[in-house]
Amino acid sequence: MSTFDALWLCANPRLKRFDWSLCQQLKRCTNVKFWSYHQTADEPCSIQTALALLHQDIQRQSKPIHLLGHGLSGTLGLLYARYNPQAVKSLTLLSVGANPSVGWHAHYYKMRELLPCSREAILLQMVTMLFGAMNTNRAMKLASLLATILDTELAPHSLAHRNELAPGGVASPLLVCHGEHDAVVDPQAHAQWQTWLKAGDRLWSCPQGRHFFHYDHPRRTSQIILEFWQQVSSMPRLPSTHEQLMMTLLCKEMNHSALLPGD
Repeated sequence: MSTFDALWLCANPRLKRFDWSLCQQLKRCTNVKFWSYHQTADEPCSIQTALALLHQDIQRQSKPIHLLGHGLSGTLGLLYARYNPQAVKSLTLLSVGANPSVGWHAHYYKMRELLPCSREAILLQMVTMLFGAMNTNRAMKLASLLATILDTELAPHSLAHRNELAPGGVASPLLVCHGEHDAVVDPQAHAQWQTWLKAGDRLWSCPQGRHFFHYDHPRRTSQIILEFWQQVSSMPRLPSTHEQLMMTLLCKEMNHSALLPGD
């Protein structure tokens, strides 16, 4: 893998269509590479496997890089930055709540438990929750896409079990973004990040944005990210001893077994 400044994480290649416009905006100003994880039907669902493969690519870089990702992909970046703070120049999370376990997958499985509806009906409700109102034809296509993602994505949850991922921040500079009208990462879940922020970290809400706000508002989102990266570049790098101290404190609060998906 060639040298790059930033790495966009994608836990499912079928979601690439929602990330592409923002990636193109960022590429106008810096060298951004796209990293995608392909979960096959014969593989066990293991976040640790994805983290190991990600580390293989990142460790080839001669300098720390900016990591960013949306939803579950952002959660993957969060876990990686906790384990390898020395490799991460900054972390940008899009639509990731302070409790990283509560993504749209968790909402879907909770609705399956509570509502006497078919899978198809609940997926149509999820489409409205994630994207807003739309015509029936487009809603059906997106519901089909969500069904495929549920069947193929590296997800920490299933109908039988939902895993808990430890809340908390990272030693690296952190930017957390969400859509102002996101029904999954709502304003309260976004504001809960305040507990974990360090000096220089930043929260941003995209006006009129929903869960995939970066797809609908790529230009404004790219401006916020690029401004943050410029800010990070002007900051002195934390000594490695300070990073290790922070990560030791974080790890004491984390239940290591909770990072491993069960089903």
